[in-house]
Amino acid sequence: MDSYSKTGYLKDDFRLFHITDGEEHSFSYHYHDFYKLLVFIRGDVTYHIEGKSFDLKPYDIVLVNAGEIHKPVINSRSTYERVILYISPAFIDSCRDGEDSLNHCFVQAQKSRSNVLRIELFGQSRLYQVLQELEKSFGEGAFAAALYQKALFLEFLILLNRFSMDAYTGTYIENSRCNSKILPVLDYIGEHLAEDISIDLLASRFYMSRYYLMHLFKQETGYSVASYISTKRLLRARALIQNGMSVTDACYQCGFKNYSSFSRAYKKLFHTSARGERYPN
Repeated sequence: MDSYSKTGYLKDDFRLFHITDGEEHSFSYHYHDFYKLLVFIRGDVTYHIEGKSFDLKPYDIVLVNAGEIHKPVINSRSTYERVILYISPAFIDSCRDGEDSLNHCFVQAQKSRSNVLRIELFGQSRLYQVLQELEKSFGEGAFAAALYQKALFLEFLILLNRFSMDAYTGTYIENSRCNSKILPVLDYIGEHLAEDISIDLLASRFYMSRYYLMHLFKQETGYSVASYISTKRLLRARALIQNGMSVTDACYQCGFKNYSSFSRAYKKLFHTSARGERYPN
């Protein structure tokens, strides 16, 4: 079975990294248990996320939800530069303004089937200015620096969401390449994790041979079908447990038929027991 690792760890409300790779670099498929936001600065990069591919342009904003499998592919030897933000789901949930949630841009990315937001004249916008000021603040030891960082970060998220809601300035771009046969399969799996899902069932439902489905799925997502289903079930179970559901209920609500198998798989993926999982404060 394939193994897909969680990369990056987040103990704070958010973290910022400005990364430049001057040499050719290869990335593997991976996921995070927090939101990831990437502002692409320069390079020749195609971003692959859950069966979709996006050829990036400078200042494109890549929005990756917790649990989404992704990787960048560097197409040439050009320098790959980006600013990355890791964002705690618990922190975003705590910053609601009535019914307005700061994760709207991530939710809209899922609804739009697009993980890339392209903002008109981003380099001249207040949003970009705030991002630059936020990055600069991490190197300062000024009075109330942490509070100032939080204020800047909240301003950045508020402005980003406003741009994402304005069709004249912010557009979720179309996939550069996707396989129309695989996207419905991914949707079906995501909507039926609590049910029995077999390769034979998927092949029959989507009018493909078993072998062709397995080959195409691996080619487009980097996963075997079984590994993808198992990983998605475990990620959903973890979210349910962290939101207060009992471990046993989460096990069965996510499609596992045997608690022992669930427990072993959970520990293997997350390196902690399900019963020892810590709830976010």
